[in-house]
Formats: sequence, C-alpha cells, structure tokens
Amino acid sequence: MQQSDLRLGAENLLVTCGGLKAGDRVLVLREEPKNGYYDQGIVDAVVQTAQELNMMTDLRTVPFDPMGGTISAELIDAMKQADRTVFLSRTGDQIRFDASMAGIRPIMSYALDADMLASGFGRADYHGFVALKDAVNALFAGASEIRVTCPLGTDFSGPGAAYAPSGAADVSVTRFPMSVFAPVPARGFSGVVMQDGFLVGTGSKFYAPYGCDLREPLAVHFDNTRLTHFSGHDMDVHCAQMHYAKVGQMFDLDPLTMHSWHAGIHPGCAYTMPAADNFERWSGGAFGNPRLMHFHTCGHYAPGEISLNVLDPTIRIDGVAVWKDGVFDPALVPGGAQILARHPSMQAVFAAPAQEVGQGANGRLMGAA
Repeated sequence: MQQSDLRLGAENLLVTCGGLKAGDRVLVLREEPKNGYYDQGIVDAVVQTAQELNMMTDLRTVPFDPMGGTISAELIDAMKQADRTVFLSRTGDQIRFDASMAGIRPIMSYALDADMLASGFGRADYHGFVALKDAVNALFAGASEIRVTCPLGTDFSGPGAAYAPSGAADVSVTRFPMSVFAPVPARGFSGVVMQDGFLVGTGSKFYAPYGCDLREPLAVHFDNTRLTHFSGHDMDVHCAQMHYAKVGQMFDLDPLTMHSWHAGIHPGCAYTMPAADNFERWSGGAFGNPRLMHFHTCGHYAPGEISLNVLDPTIRIDGVAVWKDGVFDPALVPGGAQILARHPSMQAVFAAPAQEVGQGANGRLMGAA
C-alpha cells in the first residue's frame, strides 16, 4: 500500500463523495476499536487528510448497538451542525434506510481498512460509480425480463424491476464507495436460489448466532415475496427452518419473506479473508464485488434480517448477460462505455477486477465448520 494511494482514497471520500472543502466542518464517527471492525489506519487517514485539507475535524467514538442504530439526540445535533458526517462505524449502515437521515446526509464507508481505502475500491471516482449505478437502475427498470442463474443451480426470473413510482428505491445515507444498484423488488420473480456455505445476517441487527453453517448447497425456493420451502441435505433444511423461525420470533416478524435482491457493480472491492473468519465483517465489506449478489429475506423491508448470497451470478437482462459468471460488463449497459471513458480510475478496476471475495479453500463460500 502506497501512502499516496491512501491519500487519494481519503480525498475521494471527503472531497469527491462528500463535497467538502477547506473551512468545512467534518464529523468523523468511529466504532469502538475493540470491536475489530474498522482498523486504525483508515481512521487516521481520513482524519489526517481532512486536517491537511484545512477542514475543521471532529473525531468521536460512538457506542455500537448490535440490535439497531441508536443515535442520541446530542449526536444528531452534532451531525446537523457539521457539513458532513462520516461513519467509520456499522451504526451508519444500520440507519441507511432511516428517512430522517435524508436531511443530514451522513456518509457510510464500506471501505473497512486502510488497504481497502487505498485500493481501486477506494480510489476509483465516486461520481463515476454513481453514474454507473443510475444507468444500471434504468436498465433494470426498463427490462421486460430478467433471469438470474449461477454455477450451483440458482435459477429465477421475473419482469423488469418494479421500483417505486418516484424512482429506484435508495437509502438515506450516502454510501462510499458506491458499489451496488438499487435493490430489485422480489414481486413478480420466482424460482430457486442456491445458498452455499452459510446463512448470514444483513447488517441491520447483529444477533447470535449471526451465521448458520450449511453442509451442502441449500435450495431456497421462492415465489414473489414468499420463501416457499427449502430443499437439500436434511440437516441443512432443518437448520434453515429453525434459523428463520428463531430470527422471526426474535424480531416479531414474518420470517419467510423475500423482499429484494441486488448485485455488486464495483470490481475494485476485495475481501481477502475467508467469510467464515468473521461473518459480520464479511457481510458488510465484500458485497460490492460483481462476483457476489445478495438477497434481503426475513422481513418485509430492506435489508431484512437474513441475507442469501450467491457467488458468480449470471444476470441476463432481456437475454443479454450483463453479468456473466460474476463478471460485470458495463459496456452492455446503455451509457456505460461512455461513463468509463470519462473516468480512467474506473477503467483500471474493470481491467483488473478483484477476485477475492471471502471464498474458502475450495474456492466457494464456506461456513466455519
């Protein structure tokens, strides 16, 4: 890692994404270091870069509530006083669908450490990826048919994305880097998702156990917004049934729901450790790579409480494989080639996409067992 690259990543976060300039007030909210989620290197890089750019910088450590993004009135007032707030804390992810945050516009960093910030994931132009996300949203919304498959047997299909009349559903928190398109509502889709390795949470709430190991690929069948049944190894089916029932009871919700799904669009996103080493960190750091797509289940809201994850999806939009075995081709998105032509930093990550997304020794998603 080059210090110059780290500086560029921090500037992409603060200036390109945040729109901050000299004299502006930036509030940096970090998670407790003992949690081991964000490393000290990214905290130091963001704070030091802000100070060197003559921004008035306030660094605070905020308590992390595993069961939800609880923010005190005092902290909300401090966020309102700042020009931008940067979350280096999972709390920012937990509140991403909170409409009350729309006027505050906090930034949630999915770069979890200095290496991720200094990589192409952190350095590739933020606005370029926002433009690409918007173009992908438009492609999904205008489609007649979408079909998704994967090497393990995932196969489901449906119509174009039925986004809300106001446009593609989005979050109230600015995400950095921009690495996914808007979740596609499950209504109108049906088929099977092959879940390999484990079931895992969504980053909404951190309950125990957060992950449920699977012996073999588990077939999760769904029809519109309902999970209809599981099939596969008897113990895996039992595990899935019990896990969904437990989480549903824990949060007083209908567990067998399929809310929405989306995939990564940022090939600079790399996650170098096996997912099973830390399910919580993996679920919040790897999803932006096009090799991964995930589903929001267990709850009639995004992101739900249980995430299904598929490695190397093929997503055909009106017959065109825009994602092919986990490789996303932006040239197949109307306007995509022009967006890349304007942003050499984006061209670089698409030319050499990251391959590490938390796979185990067998090259697949694996549980801890």
